Amino acid sequence: MRPTHLVLSLAVATALAACGGEPATGDTTPASAGAAGHAFSPELSKDDFAEMVKTLSSDEFEGRAPGSPGGEMTVEYIKAQYERIGLEPGGDDGTFFQTVPMVETTADESTVLRLDSNGQTRELKFGEDMVIGTRTGEARVAVNDSELVFVGYGVNAPEQDWNDYAGLDVKGKTVVILVNDPGFHAGDESLFEGKRMTYYGRWTYKFEEAARQGAAAALIIHDTEGASYGWEVVRNSWSGPQFDLRAEDDPEPRLPAQGWITGEVARQLFAESGLDLDEQYAAANRRGFKAVPLKARVSFDLRSTVSEKSSRNVVGYLRGTEAPEETVVYLAHWDHLGRHEGEGDTIYNGAVDNATGVAGIIEIAEKFAAAPPRRSVVFLAVTLEESGLLGSKYYVAQPAFPLEKTVAVVNLDAMSVAGRSRDVVVTGKGNSELEDILAPLASAQGRVLVEESNPAGGYYFRSDHFNFVKAGVPALYAKGGGDLLEGGAAAGKAAADEYARRYHQPSDEVHEGWRWDGMVEDLELLHEVGRTLADGDQWPNWYEGNPFKAARDAARAGAQ
Repeated sequence: MRPTHLVLSLAVATALAACGGEPATGDTTPASAGAAGHAFSPELSKDDFAEMVKTLSSDEFEGRAPGSPGGEMTVEYIKAQYERIGLEPGGDDGTFFQTVPMVETTADESTVLRLDSNGQTRELKFGEDMVIGTRTGEARVAVNDSELVFVGYGVNAPEQDWNDYAGLDVKGKTVVILVNDPGFHAGDESLFEGKRMTYYGRWTYKFEEAARQGAAAALIIHDTEGASYGWEVVRNSWSGPQFDLRAEDDPEPRLPAQGWITGEVARQLFAESGLDLDEQYAAANRRGFKAVPLKARVSFDLRSTVSEKSSRNVVGYLRGTEAPEETVVYLAHWDHLGRHEGEGDTIYNGAVDNATGVAGIIEIAEKFAAAPPRRSVVFLAVTLEESGLLGSKYYVAQPAFPLEKTVAVVNLDAMSVAGRSRDVVVTGKGNSELEDILAPLASAQGRVLVEESNPAGGYYFRSDHFNFVKAGVPALYAKGGGDLLEGGAAAGKAAADEYARRYHQPSDEVHEGWRWDGMVEDLELLHEVGRTLADGDQWPNWYEGNPFKAARDAARAGAQ
């Protein structure tokens, strides 16, 4: 089977030179990549899994930053494991690699937004009052005297009979939007999914929809409860270099500029238009909401430093024996945060996030290779997850294997290291028929399915599988739960709190307290899900009412 979409193959040296590093050489690949230092078993093995996690999260790999020597060591290591197992290459030009071109944009943080609001003029400061950026790849984006319009939650959801843009022309205007879904702030369980975030609640969707509507810019009003994080997270996330795909590689529409304003700025802005922000929150949570023009205009001159770079996905597959054109995809991101300047430990090793997931799909690949199934199984290790799910986004835009023939995706991201559990957390529980396959397999292990502890956080939309989801491909993101066999829910909460302290810190390393038996049990479970799909002829779909079902139905109809 050959990839159906090929992209331009770029040299590793180009990627490293763009990042200020030296070209990778054979010396950057550790000897253990070729399994010289460890005897691997064809079965799911705690020792094999631990060997790979420890290697990938070692200081030698320098935190696996894309475009760095450590990042190049990582993709070569994964490639060596794929070759050892006997997978076939599924990347560019018969290789295991898919080059992912990317654009790095750094906004000038001296940029200000000038508000002319009902006769008053003031300037909003970057980081303090607002953040702003562009995904266009343009070094300068200027917006002058653009009218501001409050569009509620900025949602256009036909299956929910909801359209905040109904009868509205926003071309050339700047839309002001609430974060999360209709129903969230009002606590109305009859609207959308109440406190559980849908994709319409994610800030990424709101910018996409504003672009589809032709807006000049969009500003989201921050509130901690609705976003599930404070303003400091927004400020830190939007400061410094921002990575994105090139506009020509991205099927989604883009705004000239997009950003956030604080709740305090919004409250004053609305008051200057004679509006009470709390009353507008209430109005936006009622069916029939009509957009409200504000007595304000915005201007800004956004200048950015822009450069093009690249990284690589690693794609291997096991050819199916009877239906090789149909594929089941196992997915994990290999990248982490690299090395930072400073004193003490400066390497962000990313042991849980996501050396566990990469080692997991390799272990599952090895077990599949011992008994090839009737359908093909693809093992996709993607880059740039930490920069906005870009590696998976590029793959979905330029798929090596047709999406209409992709049966399902199983995503491994930050596996639980706390030990065996009585439950399995299904992030985004209630979305697809993959849960009907998972449930009996979990039951056979004596386990039950539960949803994530904070469904309002929208975590289903914040990992790589979601790019497949938007294309209509059902995806499963499941891992060991918090009701531990040893210590119960209290021990599970303690473990979760401990990891929260290590998350995106140099201390995300392999620790003596890790319980490998729980991870192996989870790998066995996720292997069985894929085995059921790859040996069968099912085409799982989304449950009725899911916003992505229409895309799946259209893809399947076109594949017949």
